Amino acid sequence: YVQFIISSTVAPPSPIRGCTVTDNLFCRQFCSDTEDLFGDYDSFLENSSLLAKLDDAEQTERRRELQVVAVDQQDLVQKPSCEEDALSDSILVGLGDEPLEDLPASQSQFEEEVCEAVKRSRRQDGDDKTSTPQRDRTSESGADRRRSRTGRSVTEQLKRTMLCNAAAPANVSLSTVLKEAVVSEEISVAMQAMETVSAETTDLGPFFGLPTRVKDLMLKLRGIKTLYDWQETCLNLDCVRQRKNLIYSLPTSGGKTLVAEILVLRELLCRKKDCLFIVPYISLVQEKVRGLASFGLELDFVVEEYAGSKGRFPPVKRRKQSSLYIATIEKGHSLVNSLIEAGRLENLGLLVVDELHMLGDGSRGAVIEMTLAKVLHMSSQTQIIGMSATLGNIGDLQTFLKAENYTNDFRPVQLKEYVKLNDTIYEVDPKEDDCFRFSRLLNFKYSSSMKKIDPDHIIALVTEVIPSHSCLVFCPTKKNCENVAAMVCKYLKQEFLRHREAEKVVLLRELKDSGDGSLCPVLRRTVPFGVAYHHSGLTSEERKLVEEAYTTGVLCLLTCTSTLAAGVNLPARRVILRSPYVASDFLKRSQYKQMVGRAGRAGIDSVGESVLVLQDKDRTTTLVCSPMEKCFSNLLQQDSRGLLSLVLSLVGLSITTSMEQLRTFLQGTLLFVQQEALCVDRSLWDEVQQCVEVLQEKDLIAVTSQPQGTKLQVTKLGQATYKGKHVQVHKTINGLGPTCFGLLFQDLSRGLEGLLLNSYLHLVYLVTPYDLTTQCKPDWMIFFRQFTLLSAAEQKMSAAVGVPEGFVARKAAGQTVKNRMYLALVLFSLLRETNLWTVADRFQLSRGFVQTLLSSASAFCCCVLHFTEELEEFWPFRALLTELTRRLSYCVKAELIPLMEVAGVMESRAKQLFNAGYKTLTHLANADPAVLSKTVENLYKKQANQIVASAKMLLNEKAAALQEEVDELLTKPSDLPTDQLS
Repeated sequence: YVQFIISSTVAPPSPIRGCTVTDNLFCRQFCSDTEDLFGDYDSFLENSSLLAKLDDAEQTERRRELQVVAVDQQDLVQKPSCEEDALSDSILVGLGDEPLEDLPASQSQFEEEVCEAVKRSRRQDGDDKTSTPQRDRTSESGADRRRSRTGRSVTEQLKRTMLCNAAAPANVSLSTVLKEAVVSEEISVAMQAMETVSAETTDLGPFFGLPTRVKDLMLKLRGIKTLYDWQETCLNLDCVRQRKNLIYSLPTSGGKTLVAEILVLRELLCRKKDCLFIVPYISLVQEKVRGLASFGLELDFVVEEYAGSKGRFPPVKRRKQSSLYIATIEKGHSLVNSLIEAGRLENLGLLVVDELHMLGDGSRGAVIEMTLAKVLHMSSQTQIIGMSATLGNIGDLQTFLKAENYTNDFRPVQLKEYVKLNDTIYEVDPKEDDCFRFSRLLNFKYSSSMKKIDPDHIIALVTEVIPSHSCLVFCPTKKNCENVAAMVCKYLKQEFLRHREAEKVVLLRELKDSGDGSLCPVLRRTVPFGVAYHHSGLTSEERKLVEEAYTTGVLCLLTCTSTLAAGVNLPARRVILRSPYVASDFLKRSQYKQMVGRAGRAGIDSVGESVLVLQDKDRTTTLVCSPMEKCFSNLLQQDSRGLLSLVLSLVGLSITTSMEQLRTFLQGTLLFVQQEALCVDRSLWDEVQQCVEVLQEKDLIAVTSQPQGTKLQVTKLGQATYKGKHVQVHKTINGLGPTCFGLLFQDLSRGLEGLLLNSYLHLVYLVTPYDLTTQCKPDWMIFFRQFTLLSAAEQKMSAAVGVPEGFVARKAAGQTVKNRMYLALVLFSLLRETNLWTVADRFQLSRGFVQTLLSSASAFCCCVLHFTEELEEFWPFRALLTELTRRLSYCVKAELIPLMEVAGVMESRAKQLFNAGYKTLTHLANADPAVLSKTVENLYKKQANQIVASAKMLLNEKAAALQEEVDELLTKPSDLPTDQLS
């Protein structure tokens, strides 16, 4: 006990009371008198509990000794002195001169050195100067000597242990220990404040209920010193302090995400609850994982990525740490389903949804609605925070989420909106009758040839800002992006080539490396001028390189499609909208605001500009001044596909087991709030009953009548369908309805009759996504040539699935044939060669589409795997699909897979790291960011820090998961049978 109490003390006071001159000499030698950690605390031994325990121990020893003396006093007198010492010091058998077992290694070593020095000092000073005087055996009785020696032994042990603790060098710096103590104290204070919060409370702690350490990290990692006024107001709202649901709306680039992150940190650190952060795209998930990994390492929580093939269902249950799950829309829904099934949804303290207005975005909006409705219904303790663009019917969303609303029009940089008609620039002014006010004429000399090539004066608008400032040009189609980039470069001056020339050379080399030696001919011409295009036709590696180059100023102009506005944050001084169309569809007001919201870089620009190019036919458009669109539920879209999925999952998860419970649940949906506007032909309840009938016809649920009402129960096929459906991890297969799994069941059943196992072709065909067949128009001559290269067994397999050799002739005759086999051949080629550029060129497809096909197939393979796990007859597929899922997820050499598990590390970067000697996750997690950025070409220090932090977080996550499994295995079962007779 003495050892434990003293060893856990940070440092003793100086000097130590009760120590002799010799001992204090050692204290002065090894203990800094400038660091008085005890302040006014006079003596460590004022702890009465410690003294009381020592007194009890001495009293017990004395009683025992009296018994021994009475029985065998004569023998004790005749014992040798060494034996007397052993008996007299029996009270401190565990506290003798042996090294203290539980002492840290550094302190044990130091204790030996100090004690040896003390012994030498005693021998030199003589008997009269020792801290424990020698006993006079001739003048003391045996019992008295033992009591004296016992007391002095306690004192000696206290002195030695405290002396060693004070002087031993610590493995952790004193400042680190003190900081950790302050953080723990502030978290404790914040937790108490959270529990006793009242409406009058203006602040919950040093930094919005969080430790000062968080504020320091915001400055260190983000460069954020202070918050905007609206952010402070929002964080101090009564509904936020009382943990009510909240929807807040601001313009793009207003700083919405920071508020959500502070609320997430408060939930993780103060309430020790898990959090789920849902964002629309994989790139945003990876960006946020990289950005928050450093916070997780510093503040001891886990950041888990749920995007693409990453994520575990249900997540690892952690006893010592809280988890932050960052997920795409589809994976977030799957995660909530797994938590409900495992009975762990109450551990989810906060759900944040970015881009909440996407509730009105087709099938993905339906998934968001299902996720939110389940959380609202199943967990009253989970707070929901929604970040949204301004909507025309925000009240409907408030009713649905039972939420408060906060709106502000703040922008860190002023935005000026313009419209260009012919060669005239008009400023947007809602006060004018037609919303336009004359601003200026374009001052750029066009030759007759330039006017034909650039009738919209894009070159004039662009050259006003580049290369000293950045510019984005939004184009209606992917092809138009490439054409505009090439056109602009054709007329740029040669001086643009000299702007950051060396860095452009590096960028071109990295783009070529990412394509295994292949480089896009358009980028080869445009990058030297600081120009590039950005759309889904690029691979993810190319997009990432282009984004990084634009962020650092190596590229000054991007021509892009509308998807960039909803993706990663790439602001610009000027944003140009080449046309008010996306493909052939006229822009929505929300899309327009999202695009122009990219104008103005906080901390760099004093103003941001947007220019909408209009033709005379579009002059009367109200796009720039029209009210915002309304957001409506999508559960009834596509023949009620969303509602069918919702009903099936509710029954499969046992959330509803009767029609009455189903009715109650649906009253908590956005569809119920908007039923008057959406359920025109028939009532909502009629729609629900029809869905139940369809699911019953498909043998997905069973409906039985009982005295207490209609009972709903999922069938084995229904269980497999909802399991497969709700691990969907990619937006391209999100629209796959429950009824499509009937087709999958038929394909798998036929596959069992003659599964081809001497190649991957048959398995690849079975996991080729159904929905992507409509997005691909195959070249049938290429199809035929690739078909003839297949082996006889593979051609036989193709015929078995309905694509025999004669299908090309039927296609030539105008008949419709399946092209799913064409996509399967693309995937099959990828597995054999892994070079995406070569395969894309062979099949005349864009490399971006081929990569999308690969990631979609990986996601669908995971769905099929879970589908087969629920049906016993498909047991042969389980092991086969597990391996296929892994291969499709990365489609690279096996040695690169561990590195590509780190958020944001693409194939080209993984190759660089591997070649530089960072071959494993452990190598990367222990790397020095400064050395890493110097070793790997074109890797900036900030990126190196993020990669190392993400690797550390992933390594810790894996280690924690393994430890949890060990603890689970070693935990004694709570339902262990006992001996009833005893």
